[in-house]
Amino acid sequence: MEMEQELEWLEAQKIAISVDLLAAAKQQLQFLAAVDKNRWLYEGPTLECAIYRYNVCWLPLLAKHSESPVFEGPLVVPLDCEWVWHCHRLNPVRYKNDCEELFGRILDYSNVASSVEGGICIRQSQEIWNKLYPDEPYDFDLTRALSTGPNWKFFPVEKYTKYDLVSAVKRQSPFYYQVCRPHINNNVFLEEAAARYKGFLYLIKRNMERSIKRFCVPTYDIDLIWHTHQLHPISYCKDLSRAVGKILEHDDMDSDRTKGKKLDTGFSGTTKQWEETFGTRYWKAGAMYRGGMPSPVTKIPLLPNLLRKDMLASNECQKMIQLPEVKIVEVLLEFVGVKNLPEGHKGCHFVRFSKEQPDVFFNDKQKLTILSESKEKQVVSLQCEPKGKLIFELISHSPSDFLVKEAFKTIGTASLSLQDFLNPVSKLAVEKWVELQPSSGNLSSKPICLRIAVSCTVPIQAPYLLRMVPSQSLPLRVQHAKIWTHITDENDSEIISLQMRDSTNAKTTDKSILKKQVVGAMKSGETRDLAEFMRTHWSLIDSQWCLSFKRKSDEDGHFCELIGSRMVKIFHGRKLDFERKHCEKQRNERDFFTAVEFSAEYPYGKAVALFDLKSAAVKVKEEWLVLPAIISAFILADIFNNKGYGGFMVNGENLEELDGNVEKVNGFHVEAKQIKQSTSIERKLVLDVEASKCGGCGGGCGGGCGNMVKSGGCGGGCGGGCGNMVKGGGCGGGCGGGCGNMIKSGGCGGGCGGCGGGGCGGCGSMVKSGGCGGCGSMVKSGGCGGCGSMVKSGGCGGCGSMVKSGGCGGCGNMIKGDGDGFGVGDMVENRTSHETNVGHSHIDSSPRESPTYISEAIAA
Repeated sequence: MEMEQELEWLEAQKIAISVDLLAAAKQQLQFLAAVDKNRWLYEGPTLECAIYRYNVCWLPLLAKHSESPVFEGPLVVPLDCEWVWHCHRLNPVRYKNDCEELFGRILDYSNVASSVEGGICIRQSQEIWNKLYPDEPYDFDLTRALSTGPNWKFFPVEKYTKYDLVSAVKRQSPFYYQVCRPHINNNVFLEEAAARYKGFLYLIKRNMERSIKRFCVPTYDIDLIWHTHQLHPISYCKDLSRAVGKILEHDDMDSDRTKGKKLDTGFSGTTKQWEETFGTRYWKAGAMYRGGMPSPVTKIPLLPNLLRKDMLASNECQKMIQLPEVKIVEVLLEFVGVKNLPEGHKGCHFVRFSKEQPDVFFNDKQKLTILSESKEKQVVSLQCEPKGKLIFELISHSPSDFLVKEAFKTIGTASLSLQDFLNPVSKLAVEKWVELQPSSGNLSSKPICLRIAVSCTVPIQAPYLLRMVPSQSLPLRVQHAKIWTHITDENDSEIISLQMRDSTNAKTTDKSILKKQVVGAMKSGETRDLAEFMRTHWSLIDSQWCLSFKRKSDEDGHFCELIGSRMVKIFHGRKLDFERKHCEKQRNERDFFTAVEFSAEYPYGKAVALFDLKSAAVKVKEEWLVLPAIISAFILADIFNNKGYGGFMVNGENLEELDGNVEKVNGFHVEAKQIKQSTSIERKLVLDVEASKCGGCGGGCGGGCGNMVKSGGCGGGCGGGCGNMVKGGGCGGGCGGGCGNMIKSGGCGGGCGGCGGGGCGGCGSMVKSGGCGGCGSMVKSGGCGGCGSMVKSGGCGGCGSMVKSGGCGGCGNMIKGDGDGFGVGDMVENRTSHETNVGHSHIDSSPRESPTYISEAIAA
């Protein structure tokens, strides 16, 4: 059977494509990035103007140029016209019919250059355009479009497509978000995607030959290549007619990802057919649906000027702290089959997997069922460092003795080295039979083998994950001891210590005027001033950065700005890439701040850091921002520790009152209800010691979490809505508010490991545990409150590798496909549940997050 499947794959690779798909896909990604920087092309009167220019200017000019070149060299298409043209071509049958009806032939991409290429031919293209259309500039006039709309009178619309291009653009606008991750532009990834595209076409061909009506749905790597092919209309028509006998439709109008709907059943059918035909896995790391686009922080593009030319170089700034460079990969793991089990062996089987060299992203033991045994497709998506080995243990157990520890027996073990296909990157997917090393007493005439399927993304830089840990708790009586906040990395290694100080200003004779400073103690023992409050703003790192606070009335709603050689605006809540995902636990968004960089490359903002003040955690994506982000988070924590939520600094030592229930005390504002509920000693502490100055949030977790030290936070579980859970229980179980006294715990919902554990409420004092409510290896179980032996229960709080469970927390995000789809004449965007960007896509209860379990029992 395996030989037949290999022959099928080789046959699929014989499909001839007359386009350099690798180079063309890279150009498409570059073009889509350019469009995303000009989001006025997505909707409104500006889009209508672009469609008008496309119909009355670009298509006639292209028809003239394709019939008789107006000059030597390629014709460069304006960006707005290219975007509309792009969306038109992605309905290939309609585009072909429109071109033949309007111009008598297909208008092709040959002898045309993209707007992102430009080059010497752009000047010639502008000259020809201006001669033909003197009243319409070559470059889109955004100001005029916003004020007057399309200039309908300057040129009559004689030939234009009746295709609804506004709707076509709306459907294609979210596509870039799905394919904009760094690994997708890698040559190895794109080469494999092109090969998989041929396999996808081959399945459609086989269905047509057998008169099978199946709605085939691609993953996003395949879909990217499919789009790339369609952008060359003549080649696409010829290649597809030769390969499958017709021009395939690509209608993306169906986007309902609900379980049981057309997109869901189409993807499940495509997955089954692919794996039966080729004997390899269809789902691929980095190619699955990421979830919906996050909400923008602004609709107005911001193109800041670099305000500082005398900035310290990034490496000079980073010399103050030592941070190791860490790479990370996304791994998709599935166990396909097992063979040569001992005769007479009874019971059920699953695989427990871990990493030989645990890292900060994946350091737990999890388990997964085997497809051939369970008849249910289960895939796990996890993130880890691209080194070491994955360890697999084949476990058997008797269903009747599920709760008896001795009933679980290890039959054999195997391993797979990540370096084998990641250093150097040569192949991003491996599927093979691996021989197990038998455990004592499990000898067999034939070696037991496990079929393992693993796919990876190429390694990328991992975010920096940091904690703010106070050196001591507040004393029972007011003392003037200096309290340091230690900044530690994910290995609990201290990288710098910070302290907020009040001191008199030497430049004034009035010694009663205090100034606030942030002092840093380096690992070398050196102490230096890192920030100083300048009455209207904070000056950071010898005036290299300025942290200034804004009023709530600011137009885009940002809380403060961090400005130096770059512009970073800090917003309340989790924004953009850090936005709360569907299956995350509910948290107060005011516990979070998102740092968003605005630049020419990202005029609508790029999320570069997340501050979780309640958990005293900081995640930073860019190295240049690490030290400014640490200092800024420390200052914000100090502000909120001193006065509660809702305000910002406006002058001198005071905070502007923004909430109704705040009092001004000793030059600061604090919540009135907080003071009223305190004892007299606690009140004195709040007033005189300014609510700790520890940089953390109440000494670590804050809130109602008890006394959590270096913990992942409180309120584990999933919180509010876990989406559609099949055979699951309730959500909101998790840890809730009372995790007890968890030390070095993974937080709530992290996954305890072990079986029958878990639940919330019963966490007690967990030391170095996977967290609260995170049962880890529970099968068909889960729940909260120490459910342990619950069968087919859902609940929240993590459940680790739960089967038929809906739990959240440990389960993370569940996937079931993506991309567009081909049906009998139609193709749509595929459906999937939740996003695959797990591990450190957000800081929640803990930066160490559980793997993502993907099961066909769980729908979007």
